[in-house]
Amino acid sequence: MYRHIDSSEPTFSLGLKLRLLNWGLVFLVTLISGIGAALLYSAAGGNLQPWAIRQITRFGIGFVLMLMLAMVDIRVFLRYAYILHGIAIFLLVVVEVKGKIGMGAQRWIDLGVFQLQPSELAKITLVLALARYFHGLTYEQVGKPLVLLPPLAMIFIPVGLVLLQPNLGTATILTLVGGSLMLMSGVRLWKFLIIIVAGVSALPVLWEFMHDYQKQRVYTFLDPERDPLGAGYNIMQSKIAFGSGGLIGQGFMNGSQSQLRFLPEKETDFIFTLLGEEFGLIGTLFVLGLFLLVLIYGFAIALSARMQFSRLVAGGITINIFFYIFINVAMVTGIIPVVGIPMPLVSYGGTAMLTTMIATGILLSVSIHREVKVPRVFSSDSL
Repeated sequence: MYRHIDSSEPTFSLGLKLRLLNWGLVFLVTLISGIGAALLYSAAGGNLQPWAIRQITRFGIGFVLMLMLAMVDIRVFLRYAYILHGIAIFLLVVVEVKGKIGMGAQRWIDLGVFQLQPSELAKITLVLALARYFHGLTYEQVGKPLVLLPPLAMIFIPVGLVLLQPNLGTATILTLVGGSLMLMSGVRLWKFLIIIVAGVSALPVLWEFMHDYQKQRVYTFLDPERDPLGAGYNIMQSKIAFGSGGLIGQGFMNGSQSQLRFLPEKETDFIFTLLGEEFGLIGTLFVLGLFLLVLIYGFAIALSARMQFSRLVAGGITINIFFYIFINVAMVTGIIPVVGIPMPLVSYGGTAMLTTMIATGILLSVSIHREVKVPRVFSSDSL
């Protein structure tokens, strides 16, 4: 049970924050990351190189960063929310100017030590910026159409920059998270219906601007067998791997599709398929059950917070994690086209791992400082 504490008091010490830390959520994140490292070990044929050891190192760095952010007063994120989102948008512009090209897309900034993918950071800063904006509005103000123009700009400026990379998967998540957070803030449902109708009407125009490989993914989704050795190869091999896993799987490091290298991108986008092949339906349900607990923790933290900003941040981060999981699972099982979305904490990737740990750290900060309350109409002095 949560202790009722006024965390705005000076006596709210570091030791007390550590005692109030949601250790259940910390344990779940660590366990899921451990499973991911084990799968990467298997994907490399029983070798820590090249993926598992790097992922473990990144998790270690991310774990320290997560705990540091958890100790930060949530009002600090409220104060600097707009600045952080502005930095993320600036980095997206830098990607367009001098970003590194990989796998046909320009998505990374080479910092020497590691490659930064700003679109991942934008998912977090978007939540912070929208949460701050709607925190400063009354319910009556949220209902005014002109009031919605700034949050729409906060969403669609980074979405447009991400689409230029091109990165349709991340752009989709940014749009879904932004829309979900607006809905949580009290925006009426009928306004979303207008946007959805307008979006559907614009699909023929959008189709003309899509890249050839994106159109090919749609064709492959509709009929994977039309090009089984080309565009349809990934999803067909994924389905074969899931089918061969059955109920209990073929065993750790015994997956035929993955170990014989028929399964593509098994360390990144299709790592959930590797899990299904080696541990079967039971293994996939177990991992999804762990993620479900993470989502429950996230929404519970949102409901326990007294401040609107904290509620929206916790809810937005949790929804972000949900869309990551949903889209990845739907993608590798053929329910939706392949859009290149990794499984959080499990798939190999530096920026994805660190941003997930950063998001979890902010979520933990909301949990610790859930009693903090700043007026809906506030000045910088009240922060």
